[in-house]
Amino acid sequence: MKSNKLIKAPGASGFTKEYWEHNYSKPEDMEGIGNAKQHALYAMSTFGHEYIDISTIIDFGFGLGHLFQAMLELFYPHTAYGIEPSSYAFEKVTPEMLKPIDSTELTLVQTDLVSWALSSDNDDQMFDLGLFTSVAQYLSDGELELALSIMARRVQFLYFTVPIDIELAHQKETLEFHDTYAISRSREDYLSILSPHFTIVSNRILESKFYFTEESTYFRDLFYRF
Repeated sequence: MKSNKLIKAPGASGFTKEYWEHNYSKPEDMEGIGNAKQHALYAMSTFGHEYIDISTIIDFGFGLGHLFQAMLELFYPHTAYGIEPSSYAFEKVTPEMLKPIDSTELTLVQTDLVSWALSSDNDDQMFDLGLFTSVAQYLSDGELELALSIMARRVQFLYFTVPIDIELAHQKETLEFHDTYAISRSREDYLSILSPHFTIVSNRILESKFYFTEESTYFRDLFYRF
């Protein structure tokens, strides 16, 4: 079994070095980075409570790798796959940084999400858990709709975070942080795009409608289905 594979595929160029150095100048204070371990512990506890085994993980835009690494360190998946379009971030992250154990077969691909979704190479790939954190705000409506329709067929569960319009406004007004690349959408906007493909079953955890219904779900507290 191959344990390390680094592949550079055609795709969007992603953010520049300047973007990463400016927006991630203090990563230890950032949501999903400084508390990456807490995110991973929460996910493990939630899936563990429902006796759901997570053996394969894909990260749809791993950035500098903090959350991806934290998830791999707790779940010890036998297969992991990550995509990232930005050459600056991609070149900073190595399999050796991410892998907690040698037996994990890890593939890192430099490509954008739309190119990945349109690629015929992923037709037979299915993962227990996908990570889609702080990425959706950088995709157009069309790109996001396409990506989610493919994701729902490639992952059973999606760990999803995105800042909505209220949070982006708060960042700008109170924290003096303005992400000029982020698209401002309301909660209702995101729910409209997500609802054909995923069910919200817990905080940050989405369940694929391609794989599960109310009759087949592992999340038996049916009140928490939106």
